[in-house]
Amino acid sequence: MAAPDSVSILIPAFNEGPVVGDVIRALRAAAPWREVLLIDDGSTDGTGAAAAEAGATVLRHPYNKGNGAAVKTGVRAASGEYVLVIDGDGQHKPEDAQAIVGYLGEYDLVVGARAMHTQATGVRRAGNSLLNAFAAYMTGREIPDLTSGFRGARRSVLREFLHLIPNGFSTPTTTTLACIKAGYNVRFHPIEARQRTGTSKIRLARDGTKFLLIILKIVTIYSPMRIFLPVSAGAFLLGVLYGAWTVAASGRIANGSVLLLMFSVLVFLVGLVSEQISALRFEGRG
Repeated sequence: MAAPDSVSILIPAFNEGPVVGDVIRALRAAAPWREVLLIDDGSTDGTGAAAAEAGATVLRHPYNKGNGAAVKTGVRAASGEYVLVIDGDGQHKPEDAQAIVGYLGEYDLVVGARAMHTQATGVRRAGNSLLNAFAAYMTGREIPDLTSGFRGARRSVLREFLHLIPNGFSTPTTTTLACIKAGYNVRFHPIEARQRTGTSKIRLARDGTKFLLIILKIVTIYSPMRIFLPVSAGAFLLGVLYGAWTVAASGRIANGSVLLLMFSVLVFLVGLVSEQISALRFEGRG
């Protein structure tokens, strides 16, 4: 179990001025943390001033870079052996922070997995469920909440993957899959999320394509054969069936069947090379 005085609290925030002070005061009352760092990601509503008044150390970006950039700034600046990343919008309870920290040491990454009914809207719940199922398929492990930003980790583990974390909103997805792929101990701890104050910075229409591209990028980085192998096998099976049908019907193999078989071989070889490149990312890491 990690002692609170070995844990740096990181709060990435953008325009959370009305509530962030209460979040910080509740956290500071919950345990004697090593430090509470508020990363003000170019806010224009006094978020930094409210956080400083509540007792946090404020690190400010001169303009809005994104949640991932704020997390990276916090990880680089933190002095604790462990870090706990928590949203500044009031969703998460201080007692859940203590529970997550209680597993650090035994586990390298502990994710606060939100109960499905506490997530904002039906559309978002459905989207997160599909993403969780897709991630479980990629990793071969049940993942109840891939996108929760409430998580504790060894700081050294996060620094190992810092170069892979994008500046936008996929920090939770990237770090979870990276830790699982690298063989670190990962735990999902169930939590009850509260209704956030204000509105979410994520918009389905605006960010949907971005998330799709992020998912595809993560697949090709961490589990490429999970995608290439089914496509290759499907094309091969279709080519064999189509070839058998054309031989039975006309006594010859159609060009389309040959193209499908060639396509399946090429996809398999590309997947094999991608898998080797993926494996090289983790060789020599300790």
